[in-house]
Amino acid sequence: MSVAADCGALPANVHVLKCNDQVKALQSSLRNRDTGRGDFIFCADRLSRLAVEEGLNLLPFTERSVFCPTGAKYEGVQFCKKICGVSLMRSGEAMELALRECCRSIRIGKLLIKRTNGSPKPSMIYAKLPLDIDQRWVFLMHPLLDTGETLVKSVELLQERVPEKRLLC
Repeated sequence: MSVAADCGALPANVHVLKCNDQVKALQSSLRNRDTGRGDFIFCADRLSRLAVEEGLNLLPFTERSVFCPTGAKYEGVQFCKKICGVSLMRSGEAMELALRECCRSIRIGKLLIKRTNGSPKPSMIYAKLPLDIDQRWVFLMHPLLDTGETLVKSVELLQERVPEKRLLC
């Protein structure tokens, strides 16, 4: 059963990574208690890279013409330049390498959100975000989803400065 099937009807702006055989094989290795540390890290990094690449497909592109070494003109595209990542400290940092491999020299901010003093709701403990985050497309990196409260709080905090349409989780 897929994640999308478990969630019921999802909003139009929610995109679920297609669970093809490649994704399922990676997930099988990650969930196998006999998977060694090196293989676990490889599979986690590969799955993070697939998620980042799928997120990049959601960014706006502009058309671009380039000339090949042969002199032929190629009609291609380039994605927007104003991108940054925001990782939820500790878990989200595991996805930073995948984002950096796909987007060289990308700025990455940090959020630390957790429950404190027995509070039922999570609160922000620390935030270090790019100064111009309001002008950027933001990849929110958080590979874990339990109750979703941490992710919801992160989105609420980011929406104070970033339009919802520019936020990718």
